[in-house]
Amino acid sequence: MEQEEKTLIGQYLTEALVMAFLALIFAIAFTYALLPQFNQITGKVLTLTLSPTFIGGLIGIVVFTGLLAGSYPALYLSGFKPINILKGRFRGSATEAWTRKGLVVFQFVLSIVMVVSVLIVYKQINFALTKNIGYDRNGVILVPMEGKATENIESYLTRLSEVPGVEHVSASSHTFTQNGSFTTGVSWPGKNEGTIIKFEQSRAYYDIQQTLGFEMAEGRSFSNQYGDETSKIIFNEAAIEAMGLEDPIGKKVNLWGEEKEIIGVMKNFNYSSLHSKVEPMLFHFKTDFLPNILIKLNTQNPGSALSNLREWYKTNNPGYTFDYTFLDTAYEAQYKAEERVSLLARYFAGVAIVISCLGLFALAAFTAERRQKEIGVRKILGASHFTIVRLLSADFTKMVLLAIVIGLPVSYVMANFWLQNFAYHINLEWWYFAISGAAALIIAWLTVSFQTIKAAQTNPSTSLKEE
Repeated sequence: MEQEEKTLIGQYLTEALVMAFLALIFAIAFTYALLPQFNQITGKVLTLTLSPTFIGGLIGIVVFTGLLAGSYPALYLSGFKPINILKGRFRGSATEAWTRKGLVVFQFVLSIVMVVSVLIVYKQINFALTKNIGYDRNGVILVPMEGKATENIESYLTRLSEVPGVEHVSASSHTFTQNGSFTTGVSWPGKNEGTIIKFEQSRAYYDIQQTLGFEMAEGRSFSNQYGDETSKIIFNEAAIEAMGLEDPIGKKVNLWGEEKEIIGVMKNFNYSSLHSKVEPMLFHFKTDFLPNILIKLNTQNPGSALSNLREWYKTNNPGYTFDYTFLDTAYEAQYKAEERVSLLARYFAGVAIVISCLGLFALAAFTAERRQKEIGVRKILGASHFTIVRLLSADFTKMVLLAIVIGLPVSYVMANFWLQNFAYHINLEWWYFAISGAAALIIAWLTVSFQTIKAAQTNPSTSLKEE
């Protein structure tokens, strides 16, 4: 190897290492600046500590990256003969061209996948938060059963229902935002020996239907108009179907050794997130062991109702603070992980798009430079600016179209796989993918437009006079 080649190799590797170290400095600065925002999004408390071990690892990565990035120009370009380059005989190989284009296609494939992911995650979360889940959680608050409330539940809840702004009051052992407890101790007429069904079970008080607003498919809910309802039970549709009961109203079942009469069948509702299917569920009447008070507020002025409840609580439950949770807020909290994924996906999609555009912009600048004389000849022969722009944009359009052809099926498979985590989810509409593909194409055109328009406006005499 000649001394000149060794010098060039050293120069290329040095430049690559310097750029890698500069990138490290900027990366650390950006990490410090963005880490608080990242912690807020993810709910974590991460810190960046520059310990000797950590710094040593970073330096190792930088050196490896710099040497890897600089090895191509150092070993390949340094081998060209200067005389050939000066005479204009230096032309990149077909492999080099396909490598450059392949990298741009790969970058846009990632961008398309990220854009589709952002759209699908957003639509699914919106679907989960707006879907009719079978009961009305709007304006319902959960209050712990404590203090004087446990001494005489009937009297306490009756007086609570008279507070201005309170529409309905009930109580339950269930929170209706997640799974509670289940039982297999149910027997019914015609049950096959060995059949085991898990029933989500909830102890409940009067007016549970009116407070939560779920609908009855048959029969009725618990009501003080019928006196003591201890011997009564309510199932949901999924439970009746699992038991195989026909005309269930009035039939007797056995719960933990006690005979219960079915008085109602409620329509199915989601008592947990949409990740799970509606399971068999039962309500049995109780006046004790009810840890949750359910209060339906007047939704026209919930603030006034809450204020009245605070004042009432001071008098009627002294020594306890009025702690409450809105049912809709607790329900939405089940999707915090998905919301974080959605927000992070937006950031990653933005980064992927920027990186893709940088790669495409660099390739457009390189292509315009390489085809400078061709552009000059075409302009002398009468080609318009629009023709030149269209000519230069054609190759980039083909690359992005190829990325779309590859990226959309990949994104469909990934989106469909993610949606399988939900028992109830959106359908993958064709326009989700059409929008993402069109967005990628428009972004690509905007990216290369500067270079193509600039090349088209170049004076042909300037291009042709250079040898």
